[in-house]
Amino acid sequence: MASAAVNNVSKFGSFLSHIKKISPRTYYTYVNEPAQPIPGKEPKFVTPDQAFEKLQSGNTVYIQGAAATPLVLIEAMTKFGKENKLKDVMVCHMHTEGPALYCDPSCEGIFRSNSFFMGGNVRKAVSEGRGDAIPIFLHEIPLLFYRKIVRPDIALIQVSPPDSHGFCSLGTSVDVVRSALQNSKYIVAQINQQMPRTFGDGIIHISHIDYAIKTDIPLPVHGGRPLSAVETQIGKHIAENLIEDGATLQMGIGNIPDAVLSQLTNHKDLGIHSEMFADGVVELAEKGCITNSMKTKHKGRIVGSFLIGTKKLYDFVDNNPFIEMLTIDYVNNTRVISEQPKMTAINSAIEVDITGQVVSDSIGTRMYSGFGGQVDFIRGAAEGLDGKGKPIIALPSVTNKGESKIAITPKLGAGVVTSRAHVHYVVTEHGIANLFGKSLRQRAHALIQIAHPDHRANLEKAAFERFKCMPSA
Repeated sequence: MASAAVNNVSKFGSFLSHIKKISPRTYYTYVNEPAQPIPGKEPKFVTPDQAFEKLQSGNTVYIQGAAATPLVLIEAMTKFGKENKLKDVMVCHMHTEGPALYCDPSCEGIFRSNSFFMGGNVRKAVSEGRGDAIPIFLHEIPLLFYRKIVRPDIALIQVSPPDSHGFCSLGTSVDVVRSALQNSKYIVAQINQQMPRTFGDGIIHISHIDYAIKTDIPLPVHGGRPLSAVETQIGKHIAENLIEDGATLQMGIGNIPDAVLSQLTNHKDLGIHSEMFADGVVELAEKGCITNSMKTKHKGRIVGSFLIGTKKLYDFVDNNPFIEMLTIDYVNNTRVISEQPKMTAINSAIEVDITGQVVSDSIGTRMYSGFGGQVDFIRGAAEGLDGKGKPIIALPSVTNKGESKIAITPKLGAGVVTSRAHVHYVVTEHGIANLFGKSLRQRAHALIQIAHPDHRANLEKAAFERFKCMPSA
């Protein structure tokens, strides 16, 4: 029997040696840990037009998002799909920037977009039935890959040039990228001289890249619009009444988070633990307001998972050990969030009804964005182990068309992202409503007080009809 076992091992060794000779060792047949170098393997450097020789009809393609969106590769992929008359290629992603060329009507039947969180570049395709969207919490998106619900054949990424050891950085977008890479058959990379090198989980050795193109182009930018008077007032309400010295902050993208940050220049020992951040943190960090010194985890470091802003932000994070870019299933884990001191989560919404239901991903039946990290952080802050967390929903009191964002009920077909039981603070330019522990009637009264004055009478009338007495009673 011992002799037979030796013979079997010998036969297996011979077979493995044969396989190595006839089949080149690739990412998928060797190891799926991006930080583990694969000896003897290196990418095939090609032109963009040559990067998609493995792309076939019926494949699934994952695209890295936010500031790391590989626009050159997207253009080449779209061209390849058209020229080769491909069919039914699913393109999955989380908030890409720039033109989503694969969503053009001319690509119908060739590509179909599938969003984990929608950006403005794919909304039209989804509303017209040419694209899809998956409702999902941000921290659970990696499970789509780990559980093989989404199986990418090809992952398109944008990385920094390799260092002296061959390691590239995913730069501005780690989030769900690592989980996608670990479960993709082929990796195609846009190696960009202008991609910042960041510290944390976003390391990929160049040997894991199968096809690579070289570029030297600016990243997509976002922001820079001046703050309005309404946004500034919302920022003041939050900064002056809800954010304490030593607080750990989470904020989404847009002018309201930037308005809050602009009002924090006299605060001390702030920390950042946020799925994303933008330009607003740079001035506070340079001034010394953000020290992260009170954190229980990642003390002394800003923690994020993806980011997008201007070149000022990209220069700030480049090769900066003050910044840690970590995976989204860690950053947005409610247990991890709850351990941060005075965790203060600031998120926006499309509308809030008079009982506190928060609509964030849709306008009526029309999908607008996604669940994102709002519920992750609203709940994580509420569960703060120190009892000092503050979950905040902030929004202007009216839309650009003058409609009240404090609504009697959500628009027909609108999706509630954050339930009324989750909500604590709601802030508009007219003040702060603390809903925690309040009855439905008391909530209506509090929210009507921060609605726009032009709409309060109608809201009070509707509340009276609903509760059969005055909301303040």
